[in-house]
Amino acid sequence: MARTPYVGGNWKMNTNGVSGVELAANVARAADDAVQVAVFPPFPYLIRVGEALAGSGVMLGAQDVSDQDDGAYTGEISTAMLLDCGVKTVLVGHSERRHVIGESDELCNSKVLKALSAGLDVVLCVGEKLEEREAGQTDAVNERQIRAGLAGVSAADMARVTIAYEPVWAIGTGKTATPADAQDAHAKIRTLLASMYDQSVADGVRIQYGGSVKPANAAELFACPDIDGGLIGGASLKADDFAAICQAATASAV
Repeated sequence: MARTPYVGGNWKMNTNGVSGVELAANVARAADDAVQVAVFPPFPYLIRVGEALAGSGVMLGAQDVSDQDDGAYTGEISTAMLLDCGVKTVLVGHSERRHVIGESDELCNSKVLKALSAGLDVVLCVGEKLEEREAGQTDAVNERQIRAGLAGVSAADMARVTIAYEPVWAIGTGKTATPADAQDAHAKIRTLLASMYDQSVADGVRIQYGGSVKPANAAELFACPDIDGGLIGGASLKADDFAAICQAATASAV
């Protein structure tokens, strides 16, 4: 089944108002209709970045979302607030949220369900830490996080879910899983989705790779049959690098 590649730029806690708008404008100019592109700027710049993306087809994304509608939740941001800012998609369960902030699989699931119920698309991030990889637990960790994260998500709603496989040991370290290792993990995730739903759902879900993707390795990664683009961290902060990665995704779709 042909899947449109999807490249997301997770800016994390980087940029400011001026540099974020400039970066977004450059991404918008470089966007290609053959690839779905999204950027995930810091919360304070959502509206300004959204204005810079207007008319480009690049989706505005948020790096996180609350599982609560409103109330006494200092520092949180609701689905209604994100929608009011023009956000279309959200990251849930990024490794830095799981392993630095301490978010549980159950909280990630609650966020997935809340975002989908509000009409937002979701990128559910999963992946193993170095010690888990060395212990041969990659597949078990991915399965646990996916089963928990998608609990209660219907087959119909899976059309709005993307999985991002991000081996934690490869995020921001300069280390990258080999294309063969990444493909193996992606293929097993797709097999898992088929067992949870059916083959049609599994074939339709896009699975991004995230973990030090750069222009130099993007083409080889994206050429793998079960890798449907990438969730890009550091390289998404450089417009030329991000554009080159998007071009690699375009080439993989041909």
